Amino acid sequence: MYRGRSDLSGAEFPSSQSNIPATVEASKGPAVSQQHNRGVADSSNGGDDGFSSPRPGSRDQRLVRSHYENFVVASILLPRRLRQPFYNVYAFCRTADDAADESESPEAALHKLDQLQSQLNDLYSGAPLQGLFLALSATVREFQLDRQPFDALLDAFRQDQRTTRYETFDQVLDYCQRSANPVGLIVLSLGQCLDEQNARLSDSICTGLQLANFLQDVAADYRRGRVYLAADQMSRFGVRESMFGEKLTPRALRQLLASECDRAEAFLRGGLPLSNRVPPWFAADVRLFAEGGLATLAAIRRIDYDVLRVRPTVSKLKQLALLLKASVNRL
Repeated sequence: MYRGRSDLSGAEFPSSQSNIPATVEASKGPAVSQQHNRGVADSSNGGDDGFSSPRPGSRDQRLVRSHYENFVVASILLPRRLRQPFYNVYAFCRTADDAADESESPEAALHKLDQLQSQLNDLYSGAPLQGLFLALSATVREFQLDRQPFDALLDAFRQDQRTTRYETFDQVLDYCQRSANPVGLIVLSLGQCLDEQNARLSDSICTGLQLANFLQDVAADYRRGRVYLAADQMSRFGVRESMFGEKLTPRALRQLLASECDRAEAFLRGGLPLSNRVPPWFAADVRLFAEGGLATLAAIRRIDYDVLRVRPTVSKLKQLALLLKASVNRL
């Protein structure tokens, strides 16, 4: 599951991989023996595009390990045979997210995202591949991954370049359904447990995680020119956009954040039954991600919702406790 984007809720995806040539081989490298969201690979690791899947000791794997909030810390709980496929999916998600958030301008971001879309089109049409898409193609073939979630992610990242305000909470939910939920569906496919009910529960957790991330990063998003708190909810609590520029979080904004924390928690807890419907190794990951989101909400509440003064974070000790708990529950 992943951070933060048409309604994929409850979808089961028809297989569309029959046109991917079996002769396309990925450069897999050695098996990964250790453990999501921001990593651009060294050009020495892959093709001419400079991207590849994470490999032990490589710059991109180090970046993988540094982003607990988003994806891969839980991969230490994965069966070894699934670690490289997860990394290959991660490499695509991370690269697209970096293109969206780290480019020098929206125009540059859109150009990079269009390049990624073109390479994704090549993957599903059987055209020659390079870099991270060469590795991803092997995973797509092996697990029969439908392309719709990948398209949805790129669509959401493009939306970030054009849409910086949301009028209604339903619009925010639509964004979550494309920015976060697709990754959960891909993960269910990798775990070979994608069905309508599991997809619905996964969507609930992924949406909850995305909403928690929005609440955690209110100040940072505002500095980037983005506001993910919906205007209809801001109006309900008397919140003006000018408040986001203050050093201390005004009372009205704190009240809005408290309400949104409750909503995000409901999404996270609503998806927890997924852990009883998937294999034991996957159940540990599900609980870890959901409880990580709940821990983020607890951190926001602990500072009395003063997210403009300080960014709420989950301590390393708490992260370790969650990881150990998930590990024990797996036994």
